[in-house]
Amino acid sequence: MIRGGLTILIFFLLILSDTMVHATRNGEQETHGEAIIAGAEVSQLAPKFTLSTIDGKEVKLSNLKGRKVMINFWATWCPPCKAEMPAMQQLYNQANGYMEILGINIDPQNDVTGFVRKNQLTFPILLDKTGRVNEDYSILSIPTTLLINEEGMIEKKHIGAMTLEQMEEFVME
Repeated sequence: MIRGGLTILIFFLLILSDTMVHATRNGEQETHGEAIIAGAEVSQLAPKFTLSTIDGKEVKLSNLKGRKVMINFWATWCPPCKAEMPAMQQLYNQANGYMEILGINIDPQNDVTGFVRKNQLTFPILLDKTGRVNEDYSILSIPTTLLINEEGMIEKKHIGAMTLEQMEEFVME
C-alpha cells in the first residue's frame, strides 16, 4: 500500500518538474536579438514597446533612452489606480522635463479618454490594446509602477498605489 502511494507520488513529482522546466523555457522570448525573460524585473533590460496614445500618436520606449521613465500600469475600473492619478499628474507637472511619465492603460475597451479628460491628465496615456506589453512586463497586479533608468534598465518596481511623496521618493533615490 505504502509502496504504491510512493510510486504515484514520485510519478506526480516527475510530471510536475517536467512541466515547470517547459514553462520556464517557454517564458523566454527573443526581442530584437536580446534575450528577455518574461516577467521583467529590477536590473533587467526593459522590454521594448510601441503603443498609441489616446490621441493616436505612437510612443516608442526606445525613443526615450537617455531619460528616466516612470511607467505605470493601470485600469479605469481599478480604485487604487484612480486614487493615485492626481498625484501622478502632480509629479508630471513637477518633473518639468526631468523625466517622462507614461501611463499604460490595460483596459482600452473602456472609456479611457473620458477618464483622462475628467481627471485632467496631461501625461501620455498609452493603450495596450492587445495586452502584449502587460504580458511582456508580467504585470499581475495593478497599479504597478516601474522606473526605467537612462540606459533602459528597470531600476525599481512598486506594486500598489503611491502617494505623491512616495512617487517623489521612488524617482529620486
